[in-house]
Amino acid sequence: MRIQEVIVVEGKDDVAAVKAAVDAQCLTTHGHGLNARLLKDIEEAAERCGIIILTDPDYAGKRIRRILTEHVPQAKHAYITRVSATKGDDIGVENASPEAIREALKRARATLCEERHEFDAADLFAHGLDGAPGAKERRIALAATLGISYGNAKQMLARLNDFGVTREEFETAMQAVHEERREVSDNREGT
Repeated sequence: MRIQEVIVVEGKDDVAAVKAAVDAQCLTTHGHGLNARLLKDIEEAAERCGIIILTDPDYAGKRIRRILTEHVPQAKHAYITRVSATKGDDIGVENASPEAIREALKRARATLCEERHEFDAADLFAHGLDGAPGAKERRIALAATLGISYGNAKQMLARLNDFGVTREEFETAMQAVHEERREVSDNREGT
């Protein structure tokens, strides 16, 4: 089973700790690096499948949680105690045990769902999203068109499946991406 909501954490070490505890998609705030693009990605994830905010039990974590809650008031909240998140002088989600993380997510009422396999690597290759010149640019354009956060090929595949993107949405978005790239190419040739 997989957690339906996207779990919003502060950093990559937190992502590793969450993934060691549960099967879930994560987005990172990069600490205080909450910019307009990241907030938009988080809002779009909340609309598609919901989010759970899981930040460090310290001042910075509370500040980030407050900002996210202003932008996504319907977000669920998972809390890890300071005791569970402390290792030496370091306080953070990355220090919590898998059991503490699972318990926090359970209390937040995370939604369990079946893992979805609508898309696979062949879809990425067929649309030039992996293993082709310009693949990164196409993934960036696709992410923007679908309203999901950008990722490398592996992350993009996971987001397509985890964020509930339909085959029709994907095909329509890819058509728009290909048309946009043709227009850019035509404009370059015309100048």
